Amino acid sequence: MNNLFSVNSSVVAGTLLVLVLLSVTTWSIALLKLWRQVQDRKRNHIFHDAFWAAVDWRSAEEVAVKGEGDVARLAKAGFTELKVLGSDRQDLMHTGAPQELLERQLRQQVQNIKRYHERGLAELATIGSTAPFVGLFGTVWGIMHALQNIGQSGAASLDVVAGPIGEALIATAIGIATALPAVLAYNYFLRNLKVRVSELDNFAHDFMRLALKHNFKG
Repeated sequence: MNNLFSVNSSVVAGTLLVLVLLSVTTWSIALLKLWRQVQDRKRNHIFHDAFWAAVDWRSAEEVAVKGEGDVARLAKAGFTELKVLGSDRQDLMHTGAPQELLERQLRQQVQNIKRYHERGLAELATIGSTAPFVGLFGTVWGIMHALQNIGQSGAASLDVVAGPIGEALIATAIGIATALPAVLAYNYFLRNLKVRVSELDNFAHDFMRLALKHNFKG
């Protein structure tokens, strides 16, 4: 690491430090989201098994209240809205057909869950798109600095030129190495999010069917 930052230009050294920090940020976000993904998958699986094994609608509500995970949050929101509909509450927010109100509440909850899981994706996309340019900036600055030193010394042999130019090119290499994991992680988690939202939409559809069967009573 000391050799990595032992360059003649402080700007290049600063660029390398920025790239290292971006790389640490990328791996931190990726590992954290991966850990949460594994936990959410377990919770959703447990909730699905318990919910669909419920003997009646009331038992399903109890499972939703005690459940954890994204699907459990969606079910809780649905049962909460059913209780409000059953209380004959009179306000503008609850004006309309019960089916429309419940569908709106479930749709809003799906969007809230989606926004929650989108955290970190913007950072990964930004790092993936800007890291190569940060590295390229360090390379260009390093080459410019090296050429100025060569011009001042008046020596232009291969030994004199190769060292500073090679140091400058390290910034581009690290920039690419920083961007690749960020782009791969972004694409992976984005695809996973689309699958997760699709599963939530399917459950919301099934919940609407069951609620209609029970006359929208919680």
